[in-house]
Amino acid sequence: MPDTFHSPESRPRPMARSASKSTPTEPASYEHALAELDRLVAQMEDGQMPLDQLLDAYRRASELLQFCRGRLQAVEEQVKVLDEGVLKPWTAA
Repeated sequence: MPDTFHSPESRPRPMARSASKSTPTEPASYEHALAELDRLVAQMEDGQMPLDQLLDAYRRASELLQFCRGRLQAVEEQVKVLDEGVLKPWTAA
């Protein structure tokens, strides 16, 4: 009869757990980041995620939010308004 005991070192490790620890990739665009952020928020609000996945989703959502804010700030700085022949920084009214 084969021995069914496995040492902790020989046990297979779950792939999802190790994949969640990898460095997330930067979104291809603002729109991709926003879509992923919307999806994550919907999943978190559903209340069906295990705690570990919820924490990973929160971290990723925070990274995506930071990315989106950075992109919006960069675009805002590039938008200029012509005022009496002079380019001035755009300010939201």
